[in-house]
Amino acid sequence: MIPFNLPLVEGGEQKYLRKVLKNKKLSGDGLFSQKCGLLLEKKLNCKKAMLTPSGTAALEMAAILIDIQKGDEVIMPSYTFTSTANAFALQGAKIVFIDIRPDTMNIDEGLIEKAITKKTKAIVPVHYGGVACEMKKILKIAKKYHLFVIEDAAQGILAKYENKYLGTIGDIGCLSFHETKNITCGEGGAIMINNPKLIERAEIIQEKGTNRKKFFQGKIDKYTWVDIGSSYLLSELNAAYLFGQLKIAKKITNKRLKNWCLYFKRLKSLSQKGLLELPLIPADCQHNGHIFFVKTKNLLERSRLIDYLKKNNIMAIFHYIPLHSSLAGKKFGRFAGKDVWTTKESQRILRLPMYYHLKENDIKKITKAIERFYQK
Repeated sequence: MIPFNLPLVEGGEQKYLRKVLKNKKLSGDGLFSQKCGLLLEKKLNCKKAMLTPSGTAALEMAAILIDIQKGDEVIMPSYTFTSTANAFALQGAKIVFIDIRPDTMNIDEGLIEKAITKKTKAIVPVHYGGVACEMKKILKIAKKYHLFVIEDAAQGILAKYENKYLGTIGDIGCLSFHETKNITCGEGGAIMINNPKLIERAEIIQEKGTNRKKFFQGKIDKYTWVDIGSSYLLSELNAAYLFGQLKIAKKITNKRLKNWCLYFKRLKSLSQKGLLELPLIPADCQHNGHIFFVKTKNLLERSRLIDYLKKNNIMAIFHYIPLHSSLAGKKFGRFAGKDVWTTKESQRILRLPMYYHLKENDIKKITKAIERFYQK
């Protein structure tokens, strides 16, 4: 069976894990947490990067950081993972879902302004598959209405929009290092603070609402509870594993892009015949090879293709059920405007196996199986 995903283990991670065990410092905010934060700041050119237990935790921190209150509204696409909405719903926000663009599966920037009300506090663009949303237009709208922009860049590590790294463009960016992501530590994430005014409070929120960070920096003689917060620190073991992969992040990305391009090349003829659709990468975007998907004609064809691939020992999956159609989505949110593309496109998309250790022969086997399916 060719699996859909295999977590990346490149070898160097073990060396750093041994150092943690030798140092006997396992809790968060240790040496490797600091090393990873500095490395992310340097690589991505962001003002402050802080490791979190997950991408979900990074989003939750962002919601607290911009002071989301009950009754506030937050605009985001319905085509995203539950964490994007949960983070803001937990603070009492009403989630306002809007339609996506069928070409990139990202939020339709042209619909955002119509969804804004007096209660709107933030826009949350989700960079699906590491392909950037139209950030220039989103930032312009946010500036006009004095809104925060929180980038859900969970899938976007080292991807760019107009030569800026995803997660470093809005007020706050959130990354994920879950085992399904390009760079991983099993569970983990990072919050990137691009607005300098938010840095000090972010450190307090991460440390359970205390000014403990200032204490360890020698700025105060004792620390105390000063704000709301939670335990948003990543363990040192995870941070050490992550550091081993961040050191070779470019190599990892290049390998995934190579696999992505091979998929595209081998399936191009089926696309030209109109049998399926391939991903589109806008000219101002530099993606990171996180996802390779195809789009079938409809839900029935996708189901048949999934079954056919499974019989040929290939695991392919689809992605999100639109949040606005879910039980919680109806309870905590509403859909603004018409659902022209979100549901329709979500029923057509099929994700093919994509991971660092995927071999060229594996991709050839997968694409040949897809060709046989359409020949039948």
